Amino acid sequence: MLEWLVALCILILLVFIWPGSKYFGTGQPDTLLRGLGISQRAAKDRTGGRCVSDRDAQPVCVGPVTDEKACSAALICKPSALANYLQKHCRTFSNYSPCVGWTWRASAFLQSVYEACWPYEKPIQFVRDNLQLSDDGLVSLDWAVPSYQKRRRTSSHSTSPVLLIIPNSFGKITRNVLKLCEMALSHGYLPAVFNRRSHNGTPLTTIKLQQFGDPTDLREAVRYIRYRQPAGRLYAVSESSGSGLLLSYLGECGSSSYVTAAVCLSPVFRCQNWFDNGLCWPLQWLLALYQKICLGRYRTALGETMQADVLFSSCSLRSVEEALFCQTGRVGCTQAATTGTNSSSNASTVWDAYWERNEPLRDVDEVAIPVLSVCAKDDPIRGDAQTTLPLELFETNPHFFLLLTDHGGHCGFSTQSERRATGASGAFGSVAAPNSAVGSNDTNWSHIVLLEFFRATTDFFNAEERAKQLAAKRRGLGGVGGGRAFRHRSVSTCKRVPACSHNIHAIYNWQRSYTR
Repeated sequence: MLEWLVALCILILLVFIWPGSKYFGTGQPDTLLRGLGISQRAAKDRTGGRCVSDRDAQPVCVGPVTDEKACSAALICKPSALANYLQKHCRTFSNYSPCVGWTWRASAFLQSVYEACWPYEKPIQFVRDNLQLSDDGLVSLDWAVPSYQKRRRTSSHSTSPVLLIIPNSFGKITRNVLKLCEMALSHGYLPAVFNRRSHNGTPLTTIKLQQFGDPTDLREAVRYIRYRQPAGRLYAVSESSGSGLLLSYLGECGSSSYVTAAVCLSPVFRCQNWFDNGLCWPLQWLLALYQKICLGRYRTALGETMQADVLFSSCSLRSVEEALFCQTGRVGCTQAATTGTNSSSNASTVWDAYWERNEPLRDVDEVAIPVLSVCAKDDPIRGDAQTTLPLELFETNPHFFLLLTDHGGHCGFSTQSERRATGASGAFGSVAAPNSAVGSNDTNWSHIVLLEFFRATTDFFNAEERAKQLAAKRRGLGGVGGGRAFRHRSVSTCKRVPACSHNIHAIYNWQRSYTR
């Protein structure tokens, strides 16, 4: 309890002292406000323009807009037929109205903390499937279900799309994730939250933990989802540092990922640099403390394979990650040390070798599906956009799209009230369900964007498939496929992965229902 009080005091000091201290004495009249992430610029009137971007990630508005600054979101991508389709049909991309003025929602840091730590008022019901892996470890899938649903399990014959949600790498189920589950339910999706080993109450049955970018466990979870819902499309969403796991999975599996499209909300791309010096020390200390609290119940078991004292005395993200996965002599950790090298150079070499196997962008050229990244320039967690965003990737790879906003914080993207918004709900009306919450004050703009992105990409691939079938019929081939709609599936196995040796019927142990 005392540690949490100290953490709260440090957080308060961080909010009021640290952001503004960097801007005192600069001679700018509003630099302190910018340090806190608050903008005094009034919202500009817009008339439906589209945004693209140049190499320096400066938004350029294309269309009938009255002011260049009115374009608050820029779509950065390589020109392609899909990119043109998205710019034409995803009207929400250009309808972002961030909060401005003297309100806490205009602060990038405060809205990021709010979405990460503040409890969600509406309880969401979940049904948990604990999945037994090939090495006897356990991960879990939490299926969000409507409160009025009497049957706890959805029929395997359901054609409803599945939305696989990967939370941050620390296992914290945030307000942002719960809101996304609620919105996905209202639009006919089946949301499933993936929990890693020991995360969010998942029992740790082996002494092996999941490395940052190791997609082995996620691969088996996706295989189970395909077994349980074979008729529904699969979409994937990741939050914050959880994007590292999603990008690693998409890169390793390529066209055999079974995923139709994916979205990364406020992703962290250059993860090794982020673990080294991407966060200020108070946030590093808080996240390290949270990890140690979650692992505290397994201290005795973990002490069999690692130095538990080193782990629980760590005060930074790097030291915790090194204690878990990069101790010299640990099973599965590369032995890079040579005779005569000192301990510091050995630790540095092992740390670099660890990220060679876990860097999210290591196999990025193998990604075969559309991936949208939603980021804000004022993200206080990721860092400066010019140094932390791989702009060259989005400009050269046709599968990656970056929607970059001026404001929004980290997984925040708070918008103005419905009265002051510039038609966000109207732009999404064509894809919203009648009982959806779009347009409410608590609606997250990024959630609207990702659902519209999924709809647009699916429609684009369906149109492409129909065009190919029509061309085949005209050539007298009879239309291979018999007019079936697009399904992004493959029966081949992922590269470098042996086939699963255990029966899929035994992949889960039990279920339990609970409300968060």
